[in-house]
Amino acid sequence: MFKAINVIVIIAGLIATAVYVLVGLTGQGPVPWVNGWMAGPILLLSILPFTATLGRLADGPLRELKGMVPKGFENTPVAIGTVVQVSRTGLSVNDQPQLEILFDVDTMDGQSFRAVARSLVDITELAAVVPGAMLPVRYRPGSTDGRVVIAVDAPQAEMQAAFDRVRLAKGLVTPRQLQIAEQGVEGRAVVLGLTPTGDIQGDRAVMDIDLRITRPDGSVFDLKQRKPMDASAVPQVQPGMVVRVRYLPHDESEVVILTALAP
Repeated sequence: MFKAINVIVIIAGLIATAVYVLVGLTGQGPVPWVNGWMAGPILLLSILPFTATLGRLADGPLRELKGMVPKGFENTPVAIGTVVQVSRTGLSVNDQPQLEILFDVDTMDGQSFRAVARSLVDITELAAVVPGAMLPVRYRPGSTDGRVVIAVDAPQAEMQAAFDRVRLAKGLVTPRQLQIAEQGVEGRAVVLGLTPTGDIQGDRAVMDIDLRITRPDGSVFDLKQRKPMDASAVPQVQPGMVVRVRYLPHDESEVVILTALAP
């Protein structure tokens, strides 16, 4: 079967995402691996955008099933590619059109470059591969051919780490915030208030958010923070809502909130 393993990988990712949405955010189960992408200092550990929107993708039109990525890209680093432009090559395999996808690629060490991938995309998933969408890609450091491949083979933890480090390299989160996300204990909080300050940081509105946080032992503490916030997170942190948070038990002066990041 053409691309059988890659299809299984994507299906597994979609299942994991569905479980997170249905279970993780309602507090009925643990946060898996922590699938979180911090879009702002207080936010966020959230759904991987590309596992929620990816679809069945296959790099190379007729590649035999010998590995998870095309030859030359095995074990290469994972980066985050933002779709800039999409066009059809005119080739189709089993009614799946091949797309040429132009990416702006950001690497974990802070590099940025443009590159192209060619992938077969299930016709029902074409709407997911649009300008602005984020996808994990593999690249070859030092290569000058301008090629990347979509990293459908990458473990979720590797994709998560790539996204977190890219955000860190771009200055969208601090090392401390990443430490809280990775090492903090989990609690639950009630949003007491959310007030825009009128300030903007980048493309994010700066908000004052008031939280009443319940520790694992049942005791509570209040915390007010002023943080830039993605527009996709605002509806999820309205007053009265219960959210999941992470914080360092020895320092309760800052938290990250577990929310779903809209692609």
